[in-house]
Amino acid sequence: MNLLEMVREAGVIGAGGAGFPTHAKLTSKSEYILLNGAECEPLLRVDQQLMELFPDEIIKGFEAAGRLVGARKALIGIKGKHKKVISILKERIEALQVGDFVEVKELPDIYPAGDEQVLVYELTGRVVPEAGIPIQVGCVVVNSETALNIYHGSMGKPVTEKYITIAGDIPRPLTVKVPIGTPIVDVLKLSSIENFDNYAVIDGGPMMGPVMSSTDGYITKKNKGFVILKKNHFLIRKKSMNIERARRINKSSCEQCRMCTDMCPRYLIGHNIQPHKMMRALNYKLEDIEGQKSAQLCCQCNLCELFSCPAGLYPKSANLYFKGKLAEKNIRYKSVKSEFTASKNREYRLVPSKRLMARLGLHDFDKPAPMTEVEIKPELVHIATRQHVGAPAVTVVSVGDHVELGQLIGRIPEDSLGATIHASISGTVVESGNDFIAIRRD
Repeated sequence: MNLLEMVREAGVIGAGGAGFPTHAKLTSKSEYILLNGAECEPLLRVDQQLMELFPDEIIKGFEAAGRLVGARKALIGIKGKHKKVISILKERIEALQVGDFVEVKELPDIYPAGDEQVLVYELTGRVVPEAGIPIQVGCVVVNSETALNIYHGSMGKPVTEKYITIAGDIPRPLTVKVPIGTPIVDVLKLSSIENFDNYAVIDGGPMMGPVMSSTDGYITKKNKGFVILKKNHFLIRKKSMNIERARRINKSSCEQCRMCTDMCPRYLIGHNIQPHKMMRALNYKLEDIEGQKSAQLCCQCNLCELFSCPAGLYPKSANLYFKGKLAEKNIRYKSVKSEFTASKNREYRLVPSKRLMARLGLHDFDKPAPMTEVEIKPELVHIATRQHVGAPAVTVVSVGDHVELGQLIGRIPEDSLGATIHASISGTVVESGNDFIAIRRD
């Protein structure tokens, strides 16, 4: 098999976001391949530690992917503050003799440096078109953990484990490797908290991650971390606001100061996203469909709601409200521009991570979450058939079948976008439905 087939068979997907199948991304031809090592969400620690612990594997996987897409340059984007990791990467790039192709480029310590389109601009100076993707400007982007999984895939090892940071108002922040399908509550308890009655959990980073309705559920290939906070914490109360109540508050309080727009990361790279106009449309029941379409350019980074708005309102929710309305009518934004220029004021409106954490009330929890060897052996795993963009995997095992660690248990449907799934433990299949496959450990 060639590398593309190996990546496909290994079930590699984007490990840092929506979970787009990596083999589909690597079919493109591009001028640049970019490694997203920014990890700009506060408190999360996975990527920086993987680059420190497995630099050779990540560099080799990244280089192989870059050669596959025909890139002329492979750029590793990492925040300049991670000096130790940068030093390790540069030393290993030279030792592996790939310095003519792979290069480390430092990013500012801002949010959201890890937004795919912001990353493309920071590393190449190019602006991805509105409602577009990086390949439109000759770039393919992969995450650090994805590059590690590409390397493993090239060695015949499928994706069966996930690296997770557990952080927040907890006695023991840490980063661990766990089998896919592990009960989430088992992972949360590694924080040394046993009873979560007084806590809420954010699935992902504190900016973009949703507050979980319960601690039920199972680890997927897309999980990155969990932030555990007391239920009365500002951030939990803010993120728990439902869209209808947020809409009522917006209508009664917005002063049209337009700070939500002026600080918007996508607006600052030249896109026509203007959340203050969505707030205006809510207030006055404006029916300008063309104007509302710009809400579809929102990347939901949440900077407007959690940092920019001086009144603490909900501009992102206004964007989501109009996004939903337009989706109901099957109306899509179409850009009328072909070239985009970043705002001349952009450099003065970047949000430092330290200021963001202070605003979120997370300063006291900004602690190391060291990679920790923890023996976590779930008796039962539930492996979702859809933990990626595209069609769910088609089950290829039945109840009663014995499976080995790494065995294929779900294939990509014919002529569909999707990803394979594999057994994360050895054991017996005890359930096999449309949504998940449950395996009981031997």
